[in-house]
This record gives sequence, structure tokens and C-alpha cells, in this order.
Amino acid sequence: MISIIIPVLNEEKNISSALENIKRLDGKKEIIVVDGGSIDNTINIIKSAGAHYNTPIQLLSSEKGRGCQMNRGAEIAKGEILLFLHADTKLPDNAILEIDKVMKAPESIGGRFDVRFDDNRFIFKLIAFLMNWRSSLTEIFTGDHAIFIRKSAFKELGGYSEIPLMEDIELSKKMKRKGKVACINNCVITSARKWKEEGIIKTILLMWLLRLLYFFKVSPIFLSKIYYKKRYKTISSFFFLN
Repeated sequence: MISIIIPVLNEEKNISSALENIKRLDGKKEIIVVDGGSIDNTINIIKSAGAHYNTPIQLLSSEKGRGCQMNRGAEIAKGEILLFLHADTKLPDNAILEIDKVMKAPESIGGRFDVRFDDNRFIFKLIAFLMNWRSSLTEIFTGDHAIFIRKSAFKELGGYSEIPLMEDIELSKKMKRKGKVACINNCVITSARKWKEEGIIKTILLMWLLRLLYFFKVSPIFLSKIYYKKRYKTISSFFFLN
């Protein structure tokens, strides 16, 4: 069985379609949603979705922070494989079967899917291509790629680092050192909303900046202030982020 763990915070616009997407997946699964303190209608939607779809959904509360929320979900997961999914990312219908296939190899510790955006314009196809190419080359990936991992390995690696940013990068680096990482070419579909809201060029520069600073061991707390728009003027001005 695969445990699908979804961290949420004020996701009333996405959570219903996310749960409907998971319901359609072929294969044995459980759904664990971990809320980080939503103040919108997210909780009510989750509760009604479980009753409406006749699909058991475990709803947990946690401190805010994806790393913390996903660790909390992993603690109660019954599946041998953990799949961490963002609320605005949709899995292909055969996702569980694809994971089963690659995880039959005992040396496989986990992996990720290719990603594409819900906007079919050329620029977003190019961004997705470059994201997938870089991930395949480095075996480092982000949460948009829908990371999956054996539960036993997740525990051995200490789970997600409970830091405000880069927790997915940190986990994928630990996975890469421990065993074989699978890159599934079938695509998950993720939202392009941040790119549209923030601006494509600004978002690309922001991501490059964050990766560069993280490479040079800058604190994830500092990086989170940049990412969540509490940007220091000297840095943001230099990189044209304001």
C-alpha cells in the first residue's frame, strides 16, 4: 500500500480536486492530509470529501511548515511507500502502478515523477523540461515532482528536516547518498499560479538565488524570508526581485 501525504495550509481552492484526483488512482492507497493551521474552508472541504467519496481520509493537525507536517503524516502512515504530494499537483492515473514497478528493485530507495504545468504555453513547457532535465542529471528534486520513498528508508534518514524552506532538496540529497533514486518520466501536473502571479523572469531569478544561497550554506530561515517576500533590500534589488 502507498500512503499519500498532503500538507495543506489554506488550500480551499485546490484540495477538493486534489482528493478527487487521488480517488481515481488505480492501486491500494491511503490518504493522509496534514493541516498546518488553515483559517479558510480547507478543513470542512476535506471532511465533506471523505464522506462524499466514501474514501477514508485521515486528517491531522500540525505546526505550520511542510517538513513538520509531512513528518507528522509519515508517523501514522501504514503504507510501505510514502508519497508526498502538494495540494496543487495532480498525479497521473497510473501513478501507483508506476511506483510499484520501479520499487520492485530492492536497491531503489524512492524517486520522483517528471513535472509539467497546467499551462500549455511554450514558456511553461520549456521551464518544465529544464526542471526535469536538471533533476535527472543531479538526482535532486523538489516537492513539485511528487517525491516517494520507502517508509523504512525515510525513518533511517530521519525524515524531513523541519526547516522553513529547502526541506525537499535536503531529503533528496540524503536519498541520493543512500540508494538508487528513480526518475519516472510520466508527468504530474502542477500549478503555474506562482509563476503567473510573481512573473516568470522574477520567479526564475528567485529560484536561482535561493539555490545559490543554499549551496553556500545560507540559513533556510533567511531563505524563507526571501521566498515569502520579506526580502532584504540589498539582495532583492541586486537580483531585480522587487
